[in-house]
Amino acid sequence: MMQFIQTAFVAIFPALVIVAALKDATSFTIPNWISIAIVAAFAPAALIGGLSLQAVGVHLGVGLIALVAGMIMFAAGWIGGGDAKLFAASGLWLGLAPLPNFLVVTALSGGALALALVNLRSNWARSLIPAGPAWVERLRAPKGDAPYGVAIAIGALAAFPQAAASLVGTG
Repeated sequence: MMQFIQTAFVAIFPALVIVAALKDATSFTIPNWISIAIVAAFAPAALIGGLSLQAVGVHLGVGLIALVAGMIMFAAGWIGGGDAKLFAASGLWLGLAPLPNFLVVTALSGGALALALVNLRSNWARSLIPAGPAWVERLRAPKGDAPYGVAIAIGALAAFPQAAASLVGTG
């Protein structure tokens, strides 16, 4: 029964990250409640998973550093505020060991997303692809924003198995 409860709490993170990516792709916003729920779910997941106080401190430190990095990227105009909050909340959940994987996959996914949007927004693609729902048209808009929460979610999901192993006592 305890294993089921651990797994249920740990599953909150990937589920909410996927919701954040979908919201960002369709509306260019990540609602605050998603990042708040991710952060709030960490404490019971860590407690139920039996993380040591030292490990929780490391996760908190990574989350704080990710928050500062996200604020810097937001101030530079590279990402939106929701992206910065999702980045920080993901850092909290992932901790130190999965961090390199998270950062590399997020960066590569962001580059792939940028290339896809450049192509989607090009004149030749716009002439070939018929108009779609409003959210698709926002993605196709020349000089539009990029839903970077999608790249953050891909990076978080790629790094998550390593973090989950420590939260369910298998790592």
